[in-house]
Amino acid sequence: MVAWARLVSDVPARVIFGEYYFSDAWMAVFAIDNSFLLWGALLGLGVWRRWPVVTAFAGAGLLHLALDFPLHGSDARPMFWPLTDWKFDSPYSYWDRNNHAGIFGPLEAGVSICLTAWMLWRFRSIALRVGMVLLLLAELGSSGIWRFVF
Repeated sequence: MVAWARLVSDVPARVIFGEYYFSDAWMAVFAIDNSFLLWGALLGLGVWRRWPVVTAFAGAGLLHLALDFPLHGSDARPMFWPLTDWKFDSPYSYWDRNNHAGIFGPLEAGVSICLTAWMLWRFRSIALRVGMVLLLLAELGSSGIWRFVF
């Protein structure tokens, strides 16, 4: 949604993150794609049906949420939808400098780099290695953009 609004609709970043992000429409999408309950149900389905790709995808989604949960303050999302719209307003943030982003942002980048290095060592396929490096660059770019937006 951010990419579409910024790159296709040419909406300024300050409008995206100052207005759109907190709108009812965007929060409705965030409630669905950030729901521990929905990702947990998908994980359960993957395990039950013995679908390794679904299991890995849902596990990755839950890992993302577990790391996201303590690092969103005023921009928190309703992560227990559809049971509740409650949001955990964390005192820590990966992007907000007022909430320790100077610590958590570089820590996140460092962990990403270390895990990518481990996977590059572990997997020998050139295609996988190129894919991992591209994903790392996307992660570092998306994490690093907050320094410029805010």
